[in-house]
Amino acid sequence: MSQSAPSSDFKRALDSSPEANSENDKTEEDVPMPKNYLWLAIVSCFCPAYPINIVALVFSIMSLNSYNDGDIEGSKRLGRNAKWVAFASIIIGLLIIAISCAVHFARKA
Repeated sequence: MSQSAPSSDFKRALDSSPEANSENDKTEEDVPMPKNYLWLAIVSCFCPAYPINIVALVFSIMSLNSYNDGDIEGSKRLGRNAKWVAFASIIIGLLIIAISCAVHFARKA
């Protein structure tokens, strides 16, 4: 009985085994998803600073799409932009609410 050499399919299966992958062989699938702050952008949409919170929502969705396209650095940058624009939208919205309440109650008294 003769033994034949292992086929190329067998070699490819061994090369893709988890033991064959080392720490230096990181792929895009191994990189964790950067934060896109979608939840914060959605919360900021309830504040009355509409042009600004829509921009935060767009940045957040662009960050998600950038990650799906494989652009990790672009996704991180757009996520940071979404976070800061959403914070600004919430602060401006709270200021608008406070000023409108102050004006409303000042006229009643």
